[in-house]
Amino acid sequence: MRTFARVLHAVVAGVVVVALGHGVAAAVPAGSSDGLLPWAARGPDGLQATGAALADGVTGTVLWSREANTPVPIASIAKVMTAVVVIVDGDLERPVTIPGEVVGYCARHNGSTAGLAPGEVLTARQLLYALLLPSGCDAAYALAESFGPGQGGFLARMNDTARFMGLAGTHFTDPSGLPNPGDHTTYSTPANLVALGVRAMTLPVFREIVGARDFHVPAGPGNRERHWKTTNRLLQEYPGTIGIKTGNTNAAGHCLLFETVRAGIPLIGVVLHSSDHSSAAAKDDAVRMLNWAYDPILRVLEPAAG
Repeated sequence: MRTFARVLHAVVAGVVVVALGHGVAAAVPAGSSDGLLPWAARGPDGLQATGAALADGVTGTVLWSREANTPVPIASIAKVMTAVVVIVDGDLERPVTIPGEVVGYCARHNGSTAGLAPGEVLTARQLLYALLLPSGCDAAYALAESFGPGQGGFLARMNDTARFMGLAGTHFTDPSGLPNPGDHTTYSTPANLVALGVRAMTLPVFREIVGARDFHVPAGPGNRERHWKTTNRLLQEYPGTIGIKTGNTNAAGHCLLFETVRAGIPLIGVVLHSSDHSSAAAKDDAVRMLNWAYDPILRVLEPAAG
């Protein structure tokens, strides 16, 4: 498995190593017309997304992109950074009381919720599941209040983390990615988002959460019973998917940041504004990109496996 991952990294670096012992060939950057790489030079067919990138899931090296460095609204993909800030803080068993303000906050911006009730108490770890599976804007608000402390303090931490990561095309004005105060005030680029995704997926807690299809919280002294399901359709519909996060606002359209591992090769990608109305369009765009990358590799591996 590691052998084939190393093969992909060699391709990205500019040298294709043929894993089955058939020799070594010089290579050129992905998307070239020289025909030395396994991928079609034109990139994946039929992609609806206005911005997209597909990268090696270990190094973050981009294999193919569209408008890679163009900043656009990213909707709830912003919650990836919210989760990173909380996880890096490390106090995941901290009890967090859901503020009364979450109701108005979600209602004003038509935000998705995890159904949290003001006054109930859950741990930060439980709220991360509420944040990343059903995409709870109420969970984002509660975590920001607790870990900021306060919304302003937390947003400063999100933007400081982005600068530390070198994400120059990224800025946050809301921990949920909602249009607060405006449609385009929280934004990023396809290249920045795959870099953020690579970093987030190195965190075991984050990786475990975004790889879950659902999560159950039993009723306790301070909370109701909860059962949250992921909004990431790739986890059920595409082999090898291990995360990451969906997003949708009017300005951002339907978006998806995703990672898969097939034949031991991790790929991470993002599609932005695949559709105004359909989450299926973002999922289908991701599948087109992944098939474009994996199919030539799997065609080589399958005869060897047989």
